[in-house]
Amino acid sequence: MSTAKKDVKRVTVHTLHAMKQNKEKISMLTAYDYSMARILDAAGTDVLLVGDSASNVMAGHETTLPITLDQMIYHASSVIRAVKRSLVIVDLPFGTYQGDSKKALNSAIRIMKESGAHAVKLEGGSEVSDSIKRILKAGVPVMGHLGLMPQSIYKFGTYTVRAKEEAEAAKLLEDAKMLQDIGCFGMVLEKIPAKLAKQVSLSVDIPTIGIGAGPDTDGQVLVTHDLLGITKDFHPRFLRRYLELFDSIKGAVEHYIEDVKSNDFPNEKEQY
Repeated sequence: MSTAKKDVKRVTVHTLHAMKQNKEKISMLTAYDYSMARILDAAGTDVLLVGDSASNVMAGHETTLPITLDQMIYHASSVIRAVKRSLVIVDLPFGTYQGDSKKALNSAIRIMKESGAHAVKLEGGSEVSDSIKRILKAGVPVMGHLGLMPQSIYKFGTYTVRAKEEAEAAKLLEDAKMLQDIGCFGMVLEKIPAKLAKQVSLSVDIPTIGIGAGPDTDGQVLVTHDLLGITKDFHPRFLRRYLELFDSIKGAVEHYIEDVKSNDFPNEKEQY
């Protein structure tokens, strides 16, 4: 029987570990607001990520860097109010954990206390280990993130596939084992070769969630607005669009405008 079947009262980090052990894939999607989170939760999504991708999707920024801790807490609070079942993980935004473990702990505590979220996620391996350890010691569950790290885009200068070279792949595998050993409950593997993602997933006991990392991770994550076709100009190889809502919504709005202009709306049945 499915560990995370739809009548599970609440998905927890323990649920995700059981799913990995049972070889049941984990579904994960981004959520930034109450209305969408309510739909995703009702559909049975295992994990909702309040991603710093809100900087791009909700605010229109070119990168994830501008979004603030206060804004992440706002988005997370909106999602939490909608959720009855899904595990909700919140990204620590750029500048709230790098290089200062005390600041990292304070950032994580603010997210947990002010939004009611269930866990936090942050990017990086050994270079942020002190921050991860300090957050974990306070009892806050942490998910890691390796491979392409959008918060470091100006360091890399490109969104291309990471860890194609032997040295970088070896460091990623080492960092993955380190994240497990210090206590992370899982990790995202973004835009790395599928063969390496499989190797990492077999090398650690904690769940791996892939995005552009092939089919052998323990689960998959996509940005919901990409999956639904609300975003229009993003076409990575790993993205499968399940709807084309940009065109559908645009068409509906154009129809509404036409009805208003022609005085067809509201009609006699749509008034008091």
